[in-house]
Amino acid sequence: MMALAFELAATDGRARTGVLRTARGDIRTPAFMPVGTAATVKALTVDQVAQTGADILLGNTYHLMLRPGPERMQRLGGLHRFMRWDRPILTDSGGFQVMSLSGISKVSEEAVTFASHIDGSRHVLTPERSIEIQADRLGSDIIMQLDECVSWPAGRDRAQAAMQLSARWAARSKAAFGTRDSQALFGIQQGSTVEDLRRESAERLIEIGFDGYAIGGLAVGEGHEAMCEVLDYAPALLPADRPRYLMGVGKPVDLVEAVWRGVDMFDCVLPTRAGRHGQAWTWHGPINLKNARFAEDEAPLDPDVPCPTSQDYSRAYLHHLVRADEILGKILLTWHNIAFYQALTAAMRAAIAGGRFEAFRRDFRARHLGG
Repeated sequence: MMALAFELAATDGRARTGVLRTARGDIRTPAFMPVGTAATVKALTVDQVAQTGADILLGNTYHLMLRPGPERMQRLGGLHRFMRWDRPILTDSGGFQVMSLSGISKVSEEAVTFASHIDGSRHVLTPERSIEIQADRLGSDIIMQLDECVSWPAGRDRAQAAMQLSARWAARSKAAFGTRDSQALFGIQQGSTVEDLRRESAERLIEIGFDGYAIGGLAVGEGHEAMCEVLDYAPALLPADRPRYLMGVGKPVDLVEAVWRGVDMFDCVLPTRAGRHGQAWTWHGPINLKNARFAEDEAPLDPDVPCPTSQDYSRAYLHHLVRADEILGKILLTWHNIAFYQALTAAMRAAIAGGRFEAFRRDFRARHLGG
């Protein structure tokens, strides 16, 4: 009996739409998870995030273990209560920081040893401790195994070593997690851009058995085309009856291409980061509101996105806020971008259910690739 029920409603080619049922609510797939790194989606309240249609948020184990700390989080009632979000939360394991903070981390068979980027203090993160923090201290609904993610390009030997270590850590993570009634555990496929390594990783994860499976080690510099080449085979190596989560991706066209290849779940900092820097994603591609051509543009940002920013504020006003570096500009553009990503996943769900996803994909690619 798995804690996370996954029900497929329709398929169109390899694209799938369905529902993940959790104790805290349903997650409609394809799903985009806004990133709440430090118990907040930057610039937004949880009510604003909920209004965009998000079913689930992502939290970051590495950052939360440093500040405010997992034991304090538990004393304060867990992550959901702390940030006032009553819907599902997925937490990453901290493994991505192995790569992104490689200058202040060290990997051994037993653990990752970190130097805090905040104060330099030393921390040890084992697969078991990662599970404890996520499941018992933060109270996440979906927990990720600790893994080692390598940067790109990676030689075969380096990619193989990291994949095999991740597989051993997957077994340790599963043993530490045990069986739980209301929480789920995902394994993470690694192997860089090497197909037989991805296959071996998937086989080892399936043998261990997880509630869901993630595709890790992409969006690390390989580029859109190389990512798509991996996704041509990687999702199909994972069980069809379990959710497939592509970690850290990406641009809107990346989501569409990944869904076409059989992926169900995504997260990325791009919509919030872009919003804080004056960029908006729309149905017709990205818009840089810093551009002087918007100074007297009275049109709404994108009237086809169901969000107050998108419909109620002129591009001229948003341009003014961005150029003046007003906090409201960052808030409004972040709100719009998260709403656009949710509108995009809703449109993909409808296209799959209607058997017209290929036409949707062709049209979207024509408007977004190269943008």
